[in-house]
This record gives sequence, structure tokens and C-alpha cells, in this order.
Amino acid sequence: MTEHLNLNEMAGEGLLENPYLLVSLFDQHDILRAANPPFCEAYGARTDGSMSWEQLIRENYEQQRGVRIRADDIEAWIRSAYSRRGKQPFRGFEADLTDGRWIWMTETILPNRWMLCVGMDITHQRQEGRELRYARDLALREASTDVLTGISNRRAMMRNLQQQVRSAAEQKRQLHIALIDIDHFKAVNDTYGHATGDQVLIHFARTLQACIRREDACGRVGGEEFLLLLPDVGQQQALQICERLLERLRTSHPLAQLPAFRYSASVGMTSLQDDTDTARLLALADGALYEAKRSGRDRIVFRSAAEISN
Repeated sequence: MTEHLNLNEMAGEGLLENPYLLVSLFDQHDILRAANPPFCEAYGARTDGSMSWEQLIRENYEQQRGVRIRADDIEAWIRSAYSRRGKQPFRGFEADLTDGRWIWMTETILPNRWMLCVGMDITHQRQEGRELRYARDLALREASTDVLTGISNRRAMMRNLQQQVRSAAEQKRQLHIALIDIDHFKAVNDTYGHATGDQVLIHFARTLQACIRREDACGRVGGEEFLLLLPDVGQQQALQICERLLERLRTSHPLAQLPAFRYSASVGMTSLQDDTDTARLLALADGALYEAKRSGRDRIVFRSAAEISN
């Protein structure tokens, strides 16, 4: 039924009439479903259901319109942005537009997992220190981002894990955790060189982000090891998400210069039970990952605290 709700019903009466607001609504798959005229004009947005957030950003970058993206590598910028987008029920941040306006943008996750974005023009407010604040925010983002892959780094993921475990325990919600390791990665480096190994890591990070939901979190926590957090899903759906990742890896062509090259990954998964000790949760996932490696790789092994205690 959510597809038939209009923007006024989702966002509240009167929101669209404010000329200083840029309002947009993205569904759970990050497809733009509705937007008011100021947003469409600023971002060149289409609301016919054909434009994803990622496509919107790419077109803005290519046409130098919408949000100002100060990056040489748009792919890395998008991967980094995805590591923050939709990971909290609400967040706000400053952004500047290519037309010279400065906006305060908020992202609110609605009960149906759609995202309501509201931008307020603050061009004439707090102009002093704007570049300093931008530099500060950029430094904070870089401190939580893996330089090579553009997704979250170990420090950010450990902090996220603690927050997710605490929130899930307090609200009695489900949380699944997966450690993912690229199979035979040392052989890739030894055979093709570290530059090729880096390409594989970047390809893996892109594929992982493409397989998960907006509210899921992923990051690189070791050389070829990645951590995935899957909130509010049961075991079957968590396994399906990871199996989708492994299947995409099996059928992908990650290296243009080596068309026959293939690689796989192994997954160790566990879920939050009564124990909220993050170290023990990671140990369970690590044990499951070891079992996946030992039993042939390119597979998922689930291990629960109950199985260990029994």
C-alpha cells in the first residue's frame, strides 16, 4: 500500500508549500518516488520511479548541478556516502549546492523503511566558519572510511557494532552479524601483484554494497576480511542476503585485463541472543568463518551461542 501514498500523506500537510524546503521521498530500495518542485529543480530529479539515489548523484556529478561533490573519484564518494546513508533513524548534515546555496539536510527513516529527506536553505545563516565546518566534517568522514575501498573502516564498524548490539538488545530486535573473507586472497597478490589485489578488494566492496539493504552496514576490518551487520532480519533472510553476495561473486568478471579470473568468498554468521558481549559475538562469527574455510570455502556457516553451549 505504501506505493499508493502520496508525498503529502507521507511527509505531512503543508511541507510542500514551503519554498525554502527541498523535499524528497525514497523507497526502501533508494528509488526516488516523490519530490517537490524546489528539489526537482535543484537536483534535476525525475519522480517517475526510474531514478535511484545513486543515479541522481551520478547525473549531478556529471552535469555539475545539485549537491556540490568535491571528489575526483565519484565511485569512492558514492561508496563512502552509502556507508552513512540510512544507517540511523534520523541524521542531519550541512551541504552546499552548485548554485551557491547552503542547505541543512535531514534524513528520516519512516516506519515502512522509506526515507524522507528535507533540505532547508541556510545560505544566510552561520556563514562564518562554513569552510572550517566542512573541513571538520570531511576529516571525521575520512577517519571512519577505509582509504582503498571507500566503505567503513574497522574503527567505524566496531563502533557501529556496539551501537547496533545495544539498540537491538534494548528494543528486543533481531541482529545478525557476518564476517566475510575473500578466498585465497594471498594467492591473488602473489600471482598477479598487489595492484590487482587492490582491484579485487574494491570490486568486492562494490558488490557487497550492491547486495545489502540500505539499513545494513558493511566495512573492511582486515586485509581481506569484511564485517556485515544485518539488523531486523531473521536467520533465513540474513542467509539469503549473503548467498546473493556469493552468487554474484561466482558470476562476476572483476578484472577487465584478466577476463577468465574468478574469485569467491566465505561467510561466518551468528546472531544476537542474550549475550551482548561484542567480543564473543565476533568470536562466534570468526569460528563460523573458520569452519566455512575448513569445509571447502565459497559457503556460509551459521553458528549460534546455543550450538556452542550444547
